[in-house]
Amino acid sequence: MAKSQPVGTRGRKAARSSQPAGRALPKGKAWGGRFAEQTDRLVEQFTSSLACDRRLYPYDIQGSIAHCKTLERAGVLTHRESAQLVRGLQFVKVELDAGRFPFSPQDEDIHMAIERRLTELIGPVGGKLHTGRSRNDQVALDLRLFLRDVLSTLMGQVQEFRRVLVGQARAHVDVVMPGYTHLQRAQPVLLAHHFLAYVEMLDRDRGRLHDCRQRLNVMPLGSGALAGSNYPVDRRYTAALLEFPAVTQNSLDAVSDRDAVVETLSALSLIMMHLSRLSEELILWASQEFRYVDLPDTFCTGSSMMPQKKNPDVPELVRGKTGRVYGHLMGTLTLLKGLPLSYNRDLQEDKEALFDAVDTTGQSLVLCTELMRRLVVNRDILAEAAEGGGMLATELADYLVTKGVPFREAHSITGQIVRFSLEQRRPLQQLTLKELQGFSAHFKPDALSCLTVRGAIDRKGQIGGTARRRVEARIKELDKALKG
Repeated sequence: MAKSQPVGTRGRKAARSSQPAGRALPKGKAWGGRFAEQTDRLVEQFTSSLACDRRLYPYDIQGSIAHCKTLERAGVLTHRESAQLVRGLQFVKVELDAGRFPFSPQDEDIHMAIERRLTELIGPVGGKLHTGRSRNDQVALDLRLFLRDVLSTLMGQVQEFRRVLVGQARAHVDVVMPGYTHLQRAQPVLLAHHFLAYVEMLDRDRGRLHDCRQRLNVMPLGSGALAGSNYPVDRRYTAALLEFPAVTQNSLDAVSDRDAVVETLSALSLIMMHLSRLSEELILWASQEFRYVDLPDTFCTGSSMMPQKKNPDVPELVRGKTGRVYGHLMGTLTLLKGLPLSYNRDLQEDKEALFDAVDTTGQSLVLCTELMRRLVVNRDILAEAAEGGGMLATELADYLVTKGVPFREAHSITGQIVRFSLEQRRPLQQLTLKELQGFSAHFKPDALSCLTVRGAIDRKGQIGGTARRRVEARIKELDKALKG
């Protein structure tokens, strides 16, 4: 089909205007009949959303094709008219897919651009496409179709990241590291246990994305501008064509509802928060002060001045971009908080925030996944770090409790032992039984067995603990859950 040839009306002259002589109305606007003057150029530039919402075109065309078939079913369009419209819309999509769609300065948004081009291609019948619908319910549909796809993609990205983290946990199930509270060494844990903490966070993220997708999967088309349609359209038929399990039940709510946008931004903010926490740890761990890990060279940059530098730019940028996604959430909530029912033009602002947050989160997930896939762990340095810092003090306190000492008293006794250890500049593991008994007669020869890192870890065998047998069991469960 030639680009310049109209679809279905080759050679047909354009219909003449029926407006009264001497009453020339503005050209190029689908809604121009009400106005005696053309829109100011500054206003056109200010109100246009085309640069942003053009990415919705596949969904706009998908919804328009379903709308055509629904109008035919209702007897509003003939079979021939419906077929012309569908063929024309399919050709418009080919143009858009190929990047050769002829946009016009008069196009306010992607919806009007598609309708304008369709009418150029197939003639006046193109003007029947918008029968029984408004851009209000049209964009509400497009957003839901877009979000269905995006959320499915994001769920897949989250799952792949979880697989990589589980793989790293499996590969390092024997590696011990210091566990931290307040960024102070607290108790020894398995590095695998630490990695699996993020697997749990990401599982909650996946669940939120899934729940959001379930809630938004309701079809709003047929709500009209705000009050519904005057035509006998079968909305359930449209919903079936578009694979929606249900239709909206209130037209006012349907055209003004942006809960799905807010929910998505909220879920994305939580994902970014989790990625930012991991990024902060990687930045610390890769520093010369920690040296727990080496980041892949391909994910780092150097300094323009200092030749020795290897900068963790990817995790730093993920940490920084998290604030941007938070801003989109707060901006959208602020946008919505004062809007009366039903549609208001303010809602045009939701898409820039949504699209940027979706793109930012998706890119961050992919980059963090690949970074973690290639992460190098410095086992010896971690093992050495796990031996120091008095991290076995809790083991001594718990030992005293097993001998009948109240925990608060045991805590105090152990605190005195820690102070003694620091004064002597000797780790707890090097204290003798006689020295321990100088603080409490409850210490017996078996107390020394508490002062080993492996023993401290193996005793944490409850569900959710860091004992190796428990971590290995969890890895097996996750492997099964993440298959495919």
